[in-house]
Amino acid sequence: MPAARPKKEANSSDDGHLNRSLSENSKSKRKRQSQSCDACRARKVRCARENPDEPKQSCKHCITLGIPCTYDYQPKKRGPPNLYLRRLQEAAAVAAGRQTSDSPTNIDVAPSPISALASPAQSMVSPSIGSKSPPSFLEPTITKLPSIPSVPMPPSRYPIAADTYHNNYPQQNGVSSSSYNGTLRSSELNGHNLLHSYTQNQAKHEERSYSSSPNDSFSTYPLYNWAYKQHQLLPIPVPTTVPPLSYYYRPRRLEEIAPKDTIFMIIALFFDFVYPLTPCIHKPSFMADLHSRREERDPLFFALVMSTVASTLVQLPRSYLPMERSVVRKLAQTSYEASRHITIASYDPPTSMHVVIRYFDCIYHFCEGHDATQHAAFGEAAHLAISLRLHEESAYDGLDPIECEVRKRIFWLLFGADKSMSILLGRPICLRDEDCTVHFPKELDDEYITPTAYLPQPQGKTAIVSGLNYTSRIFALLGEILVRIRVDKRSPPQGQFATARLEEVQSLQARILAALSHAPELLRLKQTPTEPTHSPEFGGAGFRQTTFAEVKDFFDNPKASRANALNPFLVMQANLYVTQQLVRFVIEQYRDELLMALQGNLNEQQVAEDREAVARDLLNILHNIPIQSIATNGPSLVHKVRFVASTLLDAVRKAETAPASAARAHAYLWDFLSILSEIERNYLLDDDRDGTSSADGMMM
Repeated sequence: MPAARPKKEANSSDDGHLNRSLSENSKSKRKRQSQSCDACRARKVRCARENPDEPKQSCKHCITLGIPCTYDYQPKKRGPPNLYLRRLQEAAAVAAGRQTSDSPTNIDVAPSPISALASPAQSMVSPSIGSKSPPSFLEPTITKLPSIPSVPMPPSRYPIAADTYHNNYPQQNGVSSSSYNGTLRSSELNGHNLLHSYTQNQAKHEERSYSSSPNDSFSTYPLYNWAYKQHQLLPIPVPTTVPPLSYYYRPRRLEEIAPKDTIFMIIALFFDFVYPLTPCIHKPSFMADLHSRREERDPLFFALVMSTVASTLVQLPRSYLPMERSVVRKLAQTSYEASRHITIASYDPPTSMHVVIRYFDCIYHFCEGHDATQHAAFGEAAHLAISLRLHEESAYDGLDPIECEVRKRIFWLLFGADKSMSILLGRPICLRDEDCTVHFPKELDDEYITPTAYLPQPQGKTAIVSGLNYTSRIFALLGEILVRIRVDKRSPPQGQFATARLEEVQSLQARILAALSHAPELLRLKQTPTEPTHSPEFGGAGFRQTTFAEVKDFFDNPKASRANALNPFLVMQANLYVTQQLVRFVIEQYRDELLMALQGNLNEQQVAEDREAVARDLLNILHNIPIQSIATNGPSLVHKVRFVASTLLDAVRKAETAPASAARAHAYLWDFLSILSEIERNYLLDDDRDGTSSADGMMM
């Protein structure tokens, strides 16, 4: 310290004058180092006191500013000694003494753990490591540490994993440190692995020597990551190097994943059954690239093919694929991972192909029940779309027709999925309608879109993409009501503003009811002359048994008729009209909330009639569309129906009295829910799981 040197020099000098001058200098230094007041310390200015020897005197700055002059700050010490190193040194000394007493004839000197931690390079080049037993610092034990009392932590608004730690949590010891074979691996030469193996061996040695309880031994915190714990069941190879991301971005062949005939069969099934709901691939150019083996020249195209295969496998009924469920699931997983390895290294510059791949990945994870991963994939797709400015019509200038239409189609698919997840999961909207200026895709089939021009659609032929356009119009209306609901939750409208909002909502209600009035003939629902709620053939045990038999035949019988499933317009009808009733239900619910806020009460009879109308119309839709066409929509349609039906059924349970027709309609709707749950269950590729594993929903 600085004060020690003058003292030493004063003791070694015989000159009194020098001693006096040194002591005066020390006193002056002490005066200059007097403690500043808290205000001057905070402002980092020199504290000016008239009498520096008076520690509680107010300084001139505080007197000028008119603030209290306090001296509450306590200078911190330079710090305690390194107790951790001292503990290791004591442990090494105890271990050395114990080893000397146990084997007095041993002449080998055990290196200390401090030296091992401090100089891993020396341990690496030591000639005795490869031929002798493990170094002795991996064997001795640490002296027992006093147990730390458990102090209850106050609840936090932002909890962390450590808040849930408790002593009786089972330890995960899947990877044993006994894999040491006499040679230190390079991965063990870093401090963490070395210390980990050191403490593990010491804990084992303590348990043998002292027969102590597991709670007394030295242990690490338990592992909470489920995926990491699952991998502990398998031997983990130690990687020599971590390959760069560019290693995976290289040309690949389809035969590396599956036989080429199998890949082409899955792609054909995609265009037959999945494409009408997700027409974000230009079929003629895609198939031409596939036949010319573009994947062997363009890694990103290989990733697109793999994502298409993965998303198709999880959306097809199993009777369409001549493979076992486990084989299908493994192929889907392998295809997804092959695509992910490539695309993760090729984000810059982003392309529309990246957006399509991530959207297909989103569908794959949704059908597999990977909820968090599904939302992560959707987030990537949405932000890539924004980076490419797919939401702005001006960004499409100069693009060729194929690229232009693919971009518009994938954007509106993302737009619909965003609104669907928002209402089904109660999440914020990512793509707001007022931020989007892009037009709907042109209603042309793919064969009439070339790299240089748009060809006219034949007269009277309805384009498949028209289903996407009408669905997008419905989701745009849903986006408008969701924005208003979230704004009003933050700042509820009052008086004339609430009346104006009610008029807006009633206008949206009229627009949603008329959304499909001008749809092409092939997309219009065929109404039966008799309402299903009054039909004796509809509902009851006979109806359930017949419908369940059709569902089972559709999923299990490869020779069953696929005419209704192959009709893209029947499949799109189910998606369109169920989505319309979902949006209608949300609008009417919010209309009733506004009426309650304005009037203070509701006409319960009118509300019951409105709910009955929704149930009746939804039931009529499900009754008039073939069950095979409904089943082809997959789990996404099931979630929409369940969202509406569950709320309606809850309302009936709470009501003391309900009209007989309403009760009958809800009973039939409950029957249909059981049928839809059977459809959802048959899409799962794992026989051990049931149809309630995934709670998320998205538009397909």
